[in-house]
Amino acid sequence: MVHGDSNNMKNHSIRPGKPFLDTEGKRIQAHGGSIFFDAETETYYLYGENKEFSVPGSGIWTWGVRAYASRDFYNWEDKGLIVEPVLDDPLSPFNPRTACLDRPHILFNQKTEKYVCWMKIMHRDDNRRQTVTIAVADSFLGPYSIVQSGVSPLGMNAGDFDLVDDENGKAYYYFERVHSELICAELTADYTDVTDVCSHHFPHPYPPFVREAPAHFKRNGLHYLITSGTTGYFPNRSEVAVSESWHGPFTVLGDPHPGDPTGTSFHSQISSVFKMPGKKNLYVALADRWMPNAMEIPAAFCEEIFEGFFSGRVPLSEGEHFRESLIRKYGLQGYRSILVQNDTDTSVADYVWLPLRFEEPAPQHPNGMIFIDWLDEWRIEDYS
Repeated sequence: MVHGDSNNMKNHSIRPGKPFLDTEGKRIQAHGGSIFFDAETETYYLYGENKEFSVPGSGIWTWGVRAYASRDFYNWEDKGLIVEPVLDDPLSPFNPRTACLDRPHILFNQKTEKYVCWMKIMHRDDNRRQTVTIAVADSFLGPYSIVQSGVSPLGMNAGDFDLVDDENGKAYYYFERVHSELICAELTADYTDVTDVCSHHFPHPYPPFVREAPAHFKRNGLHYLITSGTTGYFPNRSEVAVSESWHGPFTVLGDPHPGDPTGTSFHSQISSVFKMPGKKNLYVALADRWMPNAMEIPAAFCEEIFEGFFSGRVPLSEGEHFRESLIRKYGLQGYRSILVQNDTDTSVADYVWLPLRFEEPAPQHPNGMIFIDWLDEWRIEDYS
């Protein structure tokens, strides 16, 4: 993790969980992010949600999409907003007060020679309905123009997602059918819509068991998905699954963070997995530590409160009493503003970037296993 200061000290390693600063010493704002590698210029582009104004009381979820460029993966230059907020149109999906923009993903389409950006949009004035906006650009850094907005893929309420393509130029959209299951849908040839070819995975009746934040990657011909449970900004256990094809079936392998006794994926949520070019076995899980100031809140609290509310086990009339009883049970009175008023300061969210470790098939794990170990510091040069 970049850990420079305002003196522009050059960095030579990644330090997970430390403040992530750009080359000017400012916090990097690329949350729910991904990395795009431009092989022609050998440039890494990190991009994601700009949370610089997402402070308690602001009412702002995301202020556009920001991008950063690096030649060494350690030092990142701010390239500005590649999707800017729209302030004069309350119906715009990019209005930061009426809509919540999440988890942008960008692919380059070889046939159209366009960069295609998909964005999840949660509509505050429409019962928090979740749709997709798709925009295209001639260069990675934009400007991006909307080609579709308000899209409900396959007629579904669409949540967190990943967007991936293969060596043949075919692309796939893995998304959470909100509070229900995970869907893999194939994209049209220009990447601006879904086809009717899809598959269904990991059905669950309600949060926190429903899987979200899917992160897909391929290794040795196998398809892997790392997902999280549904507990909002509160962290929970990740889950890794494997398949021989894009559409499954997927076999659940388990929690890739066995060294974390808190059951919170090192207090983070993975947004994507980046395969380091030129390295055979270096895959990096990019994760957000959304609530660095509330790391004492246990995963068990989050799981219990979400299950209670979404399962219908706790009537709405008893919701406040139920929440207060759990706050007392877990001794979380000091976090009442976060737990009751939802005053989460994501402008200071940190990042947890860690390499994956692969265990080949063995008797205890016949399908192999993926592990994510905690490292205070690591370097690309230490991996083959």
